[in-house]
Amino acid sequence: MFYQLEFEKPLIDIEQRLTRACEQLQRARAQAQVSQEPGPMPALAAEHEPSESLSALQEQVSALEAERDRALRDAYEDIGPWDIVRVARHPGRPQTRDYVGMMCRDFCELHGDRRYGDDPAIVCGLARIGSFKCLVVGHQKGRETAEKLSCHFGCAHPEGYRKALLKMQLAEKLGLPIVTLVDTPGAYPGIGAEQRGQAEAIAVNLREMSRLKTPIVSVIIGEGGSGGALGIAVADRVAMLQYAWYSVISPEGCAAILWKQASEQTNRQAANALRLSASDNLELGIVDAVIDEPLGGAHRDPKGAATRLERWVVSQLEELTSMDKRVLTDARYERYRRLGQLLEVQEAPPDADSSGSPMGL
Repeated sequence: MFYQLEFEKPLIDIEQRLTRACEQLQRARAQAQVSQEPGPMPALAAEHEPSESLSALQEQVSALEAERDRALRDAYEDIGPWDIVRVARHPGRPQTRDYVGMMCRDFCELHGDRRYGDDPAIVCGLARIGSFKCLVVGHQKGRETAEKLSCHFGCAHPEGYRKALLKMQLAEKLGLPIVTLVDTPGAYPGIGAEQRGQAEAIAVNLREMSRLKTPIVSVIIGEGGSGGALGIAVADRVAMLQYAWYSVISPEGCAAILWKQASEQTNRQAANALRLSASDNLELGIVDAVIDEPLGGAHRDPKGAATRLERWVVSQLEELTSMDKRVLTDARYERYRRLGQLLEVQEAPPDADSSGSPMGL
């Protein structure tokens, strides 16, 4: 991978040696297959340098894989919040369209908000996940430069949120559950987006999603920044992938406000203070579950991450689809009301004697 995380640098040498060993093993297998074919050996195979035996190469590859796995466990064992943010932003990390391709069948994309246009930063479509027909809604950041610019790096415009709500209301009408995949640093902050009602569009989504009489499941698959994330994340069950982050503001934005500059040091301090990791959000009751990622993060094994994500989504849909619609919406409302509850504990005054002065004075 051309992109290297700082705390993964000890893995570079191991992975390079593993790549070379795998290439040698592949060439040795091809040469062995050619030598077993009847007839004279081709000139190309005869001129090829002799390689080690297959068994020795296989043992070497297995040993290097075990060494790499140990190094990965050590690297990811106690990574801090700022490193988690970097993992969530990894360019190889699966995005909504990747998960749709890996865990959905019969996907039919839906476009437009019937007011202004179609926002490619929000993907909507009907699909099957497991045995469930559902609506899938998610942020898309883009892969290539042109797609990233088109999607505004996952920062949705008002028409994106209105498109999402329109399709969710269609899902409610059809009696289909909704699955949302959140991956955005925040809503697009441009002048045009503000002129078209960015804040109003998100606020309406929050209100209407809390009322939808159909099950909603939401997963933060990467970044979950501010109202841009919450605009499609009002759900009955909310989960986070292990190395995703979810907070009211990004570490850089927080650092710029508190310390007037966003540097490596202030970004790290802000990430620690925001408590944005999956484990922190689970402890605070903001999310209901943390979905473990494959060793080394979802960017190293996208298919494995998709399998775990699909398994969790299906298990939640099995439970939610059996619930009464009124009970479902009431529980969803109460879930978000609880997020605003705060308990203040005041220190007890020191013991006083009968004269009213503190004891011992």
